Amino acid sequence: MELDDAHFMKKALEQAEMAYEVDEVPVGAVVVVDQRIIVRAHNLTECLKDVTAHAEMQAITAAAHFLNGKYLKGCTLYVTLEPCVMCMGALYWSQLDRIVFGAADPKRGFVAKGIQAHPKTKVQGGILAEASALILEDFFKKKR
Repeated sequence: MELDDAHFMKKALEQAEMAYEVDEVPVGAVVVVDQRIIVRAHNLTECLKDVTAHAEMQAITAAAHFLNGKYLKGCTLYVTLEPCVMCMGALYWSQLDRIVFGAADPKRGFVAKGIQAHPKTKVQGGILAEASALILEDFFKKKR
């Protein structure tokens, strides 16, 4: 774990909490360049009525606009839940330097489905995994 991974994952968790407050599945993300957050995002699938409006997809789009380019080289994405297949496909094409996620998603995550990151992208999971999983568990308990 890099020195600042926990710090930036806490910022992604703040985004997950914002999603929770508006009844979205509580997944949050931040994009970091040179130790600076350039994008904060969370799930917006309910609000936008768009199944593709995952936190990662929102973050990719916002970061591309911020950087004025489609590739996110030099960037690290911190996301509270392991990306799904759709998000990992988009993350592959964005060519981030790193993807750091919190909780694993053994049912829908890219790892279980055998999806690979871009060859130049480093992936690390398990950063603040317990806190990331807890907010999701609480959200779905309240839904049942």
